[in-house]
Amino acid sequence: MHKIVFLDRDSLIATLRPPAFAHDWRDYPATAPDQVLERLRGATIAVTNKVVLRADVIDRLPDLKMVAVAATGTDNVDLAACRARGIAVANIRNYSLVSVPEHCFTLMLALRRNLRAYVADVEAGRWEHSNRFCLLDHPIGDLAGTRLGIVGFGALGRRVAEIGQAFGMQVCTTSRSPVNEPGVTQLALDELLASSDVVSLHLPLSQQTRHMIGARELGLMKPTALLINTARGGLVHEAALAEALMRRTIGGAGFDVLSQEPPGPNNPLLGLRLPNFILTPHVAWASAGAMQTLADMLVENIEAWESGRPTNTV
Repeated sequence: MHKIVFLDRDSLIATLRPPAFAHDWRDYPATAPDQVLERLRGATIAVTNKVVLRADVIDRLPDLKMVAVAATGTDNVDLAACRARGIAVANIRNYSLVSVPEHCFTLMLALRRNLRAYVADVEAGRWEHSNRFCLLDHPIGDLAGTRLGIVGFGALGRRVAEIGQAFGMQVCTTSRSPVNEPGVTQLALDELLASSDVVSLHLPLSQQTRHMIGARELGLMKPTALLINTARGGLVHEAALAEALMRRTIGGAGFDVLSQEPPGPNNPLLGLRLPNFILTPHVAWASAGAMQTLADMLVENIEAWESGRPTNTV
């Protein structure tokens, strides 16, 4: 009988059906780093969303056969250690093809239309004292007719491209693989950054992509351009971004992710109070529909592995 342990069950607000094989399932609302080893002792299947599984812990879990990641990103799991032990690792793919792109465009629209500044004006009572029917104190821009640069053209990048085209945006992308989508131009990263009005990141975090957007790259962008990141915080050098926002060398940024989550008090983006910056707490993925899809796929991955036909392995 398999022993299954979900280390951070409270990260997933959805119904989890039991796998269709004999098992003992144990949930923990959350797990601190010093609790991981003890809670996984004897487990054959570990389920984690964001709890880190390091090599030194994995090496001390002789019964562990599978890690089911309740997310797309697997940077919290030492994949090399798992491969060395023959431990299967499966993640969830394409579950948030509605939720994440909608959040991207929520951020884009709010920034292009200066939504934060106008809401603050209303809350401060400025509309009541206006000498005309509306306030026009902040510039408002449309998405139509602007260029959307998508960095990374997987399933999420493609969906963002489709929505961008529906808004009337010109879409370009940079990707390691050839792109043959109608109406999408493939460019080198520097050219994309220099020519786009909105840049949206859709890449996993790796040693190759960490801090791929730093001071040099931000300096290539238009002074009116927006940077949107719903992927991973480590893709962007946060201190460089804070500097660019404060100096207005780019037009604004909308972020749903930070390099450390939950963030520490010294994160340079956390304390920014600027009308051209919006930070949400890693919720782009978390619509009710997306979370239920994730929960269903999580159990399907476990069942597929147990039946000898593993899917979504990394």
